[in-house]
Amino acid sequence: MVNTIKEIISYRQMLISTVRKELRSRYKGSFLGFLWTFVNPLLQLTIYSIVFPLIMKNNQENYPMFLFVALLPWIFFTSSVQIATTSIVGNANLVKKIYFPRIILPLSVVGTNLMNYVFGLIIVFPALLITGVSLTLNVIWLPVILLVEFIFILSLALICSSLYVRFRDLEHIVGILTMIWFYLTPIVFPIDIFPQEVADAIAYNPMVPIINAFRDVLLYGSVPDWESLSYSLIVGLVLMVIGLVTFQKCEKTFAEEL
Repeated sequence: MVNTIKEIISYRQMLISTVRKELRSRYKGSFLGFLWTFVNPLLQLTIYSIVFPLIMKNNQENYPMFLFVALLPWIFFTSSVQIATTSIVGNANLVKKIYFPRIILPLSVVGTNLMNYVFGLIIVFPALLITGVSLTLNVIWLPVILLVEFIFILSLALICSSLYVRFRDLEHIVGILTMIWFYLTPIVFPIDIFPQEVADAIAYNPMVPIINAFRDVLLYGSVPDWESLSYSLIVGLVLMVIGLVTFQKCEKTFAEEL
C-alpha cells in the first residue's frame, strides 16, 4: 500500500493531466458544454421533485433542497463507480504500450467526478439561500464528508475496474446494483418513512450516513453524526485494503487479458 501511494505521488502530474483531459473532453463538441455539469442534476431534481411528492404523498419540508443536497453526492457515487469499472479496458492501448501505475485510471475517474461535484456546489449554495436555508459554520465539515465518500467510492472503483478486465458482465451487474442501491438509500425520501426494523437494516448501507451527513451540514446546519459517519469510513477503509490487494493481484495479468 505504501509503494502504491509513492507511485501515485511520483505520477501525480499524469493524474492531474488525466483529470484535466477528462473534464475538457467530457462535454467537448456539445452545445451547452460545461453547463451539462449543472443541467443533468437539475433535470433529475425537477423530475423527482414533481413525481415523488405526488406518488408518495411526501410532505417533506423544502423537498427540492432535501433532494438536491443528496442527489449530487449520489451522482458522484454512481458516475464514478460505473465509469471506473470500464476504465482499464477502455484504455487498453495505453495499458499495453507504456508503464504507469494502472491505479491512475480508476483514480482519475473518481477525481474527475469529485471535481464535477465541487462545481455543482456553485448551484447548491445559492439554491439553499434562495429557498430560505441559512448556511452555518458547520459547512466547514463538508470536505471531511467528501473525503469519507471519496475513500468509499475509490475502494469500489478499484475492485470493479480490476475484476472487469476478466469478467465483462460486471458492467451490467454494477448498473443493476446501483439502481437497486438508489432505492435503498434515503435520497428521494426520508428514512423515517420505513418501519423501525426496516430503517435499522437500511442504516447498514454505508451511503446512508454519508447522505445524512451532507444534509446535516448543508440543509440543517448541524454537525454530522460522527458515530455513523465513522462506520462509513471504516467500511470504506476495509474495502480500500481489499480493493488495493485485488487490484495489485489482477494488475499482473492486465496486458494478457486485454
